Amino acid sequence: MAHCLDSVGTEFEAVSKKEDTAGFERFMAPVNHVVTAISSIGLVIASFVLTYSVASRYFFHFSTDWQDEFSVFLIVGAVFMSAAAVQARRGHVAIEAISALMPPRANRVRLFLVDIATLAFCVYFSWKSWILLHEAIVEGYRTGSTWQPPLWIPYSLMTCGMVLLSIQVALQVATQIYRWSKSA
Repeated sequence: MAHCLDSVGTEFEAVSKKEDTAGFERFMAPVNHVVTAISSIGLVIASFVLTYSVASRYFFHFSTDWQDEFSVFLIVGAVFMSAAAVQARRGHVAIEAISALMPPRANRVRLFLVDIATLAFCVYFSWKSWILLHEAIVEGYRTGSTWQPPLWIPYSLMTCGMVLLSIQVALQVATQIYRWSKSA
């Protein structure tokens, strides 16, 4: 007997079902689409910058001091900004070892409790990100490199991404509560 993930049923139903979604969820879908497209472009730019850095160092023995931070800023921005779009598809890494063993109702409760815990973490992280962003702007924090870009740039991307992720998770929690209240 072969065991594989395909038989476990790792697919989740999409968060948005048109018949029971709020208007805000329909607003988040295009926002997530635009943010994902911009994040993808940022990753492509980061890959070109890093490739340029390697090629210029190897062929021309020319060192660039800005490419590492620039690429890190782009990658951090892409990761944080696209987190809400990934969550909308429930695409984040999850441990599903026990989901096939649980009855469907218990599994829905488990997912709901995980969403509540995730929401609490994301809201806390968003709040701390706002504080960090404010400090970076007020104090004029910069990186320690010779290029010295301001740190409000990556902190603003992190803050915006975490706020979008918090909104997306809150929307999923609210949608699940709405579905349960409608079925009761």
